[in-house]
Amino acid sequence: MPHPTNSYSTRVDEYIAAVGRIEHTDPADRALVSSWARGVDGSILDVGCGPGQWTDFLVGIGAEAEGLDPVPEFLERARRDYPDCRFHLGRAERLPSADGALGGVLAWYSLIHMPPKAFALALAEFARVLRPGGGLALGFFTGDRSDAFAHAVATAYRWPVDLLTEEVETAGFRVDHTESRWDRPDRAHAALLAVRRG
Repeated sequence: MPHPTNSYSTRVDEYIAAVGRIEHTDPADRALVSSWARGVDGSILDVGCGPGQWTDFLVGIGAEAEGLDPVPEFLERARRDYPDCRFHLGRAERLPSADGALGGVLAWYSLIHMPPKAFALALAEFARVLRPGGGLALGFFTGDRSDAFAHAVATAYRWPVDLLTEEVETAGFRVDHTESRWDRPDRAHAALLAVRRG
């Protein structure tokens, strides 16, 4: 099975046309992320930024934000389409930021291809780079149980909200808000906002 990074690198145009623009996102998600970002004190790293639409959105509402993604082809498009934003090559499990350097981490559907053990590594890395009181915002697929399913690009995973809440809190966070939408049961959406404990 190809690594998700390789799979995305060959489907950049297709991805952007389908879901890679901010207008493809749900207005409720934009409102949630906007409200969260306005409460963040310090710089925000958009982890798994893809073609850069959320990074640009954050910068557009006045946040100090940069994007990071493991797919060079995504970054090439992001830099072309959003020249006022900064983007870096990197992975969620090995962030380039120093300990406690960030005010916020946005990971909006960027961890969906990670099996649970890798997901835990990413959460630990988020905890490392966030200062105490720093914010974490996650967007993910949810369901009644934690399982893998066939995604258009690579295998993806669903997380029940209560189970992911436990994972996030185990990693050193306090979960303050969760929400979900079940209008598409096979692709039910959830979001989680958390704060790095001191």
